[in-house]
Amino acid sequence: MAKGKSTTKTNTHSEDDIGQIDSILGFHIRLAQGTVYRHFTETFTDLGLTQKQVSVLWLVDDHPEIAQADIGRRLQIDRATIMAIINRLQKRGFIERGQSKTDGRRQTLHLTPTGHEALIGARECILEHERWLKSRFTPAEVATLIEMLRRIHE
Repeated sequence: MAKGKSTTKTNTHSEDDIGQIDSILGFHIRLAQGTVYRHFTETFTDLGLTQKQVSVLWLVDDHPEIAQADIGRRLQIDRATIMAIINRLQKRGFIERGQSKTDGRRQTLHLTPTGHEALIGARECILEHERWLKSRFTPAEVATLIEMLRRIHE
């Protein structure tokens, strides 16, 4: 062995190198989703609402007299989960169930004044969260990213 040369093999990769997994799209989507979810959760800590609950409140506000089944379909949430979410929101006094004015067999939902106030607070948090998220992209990139993500989930 030559003088001054080490026999230990040096690692040419940095500590952050994740190898071939770096080319896996699903891996990056999962990491991005985790980061976005953590920020969302931090932003919403004081409200005591989940992402799904906020989505339901927002949809009910945008579509007064919407049916529970329609909310589940539009948000791609299964029947049991949407029922549990709506039950929790009703228990908190945010949503009321009622009978459809056009179809007596159909049960509809609307926000209570308390639910509307909660939604106003949630919208402020969402705008803060969206500013944080969108700050990483140009407006054109945001539009492109939304369009590309729709291709996955639609």
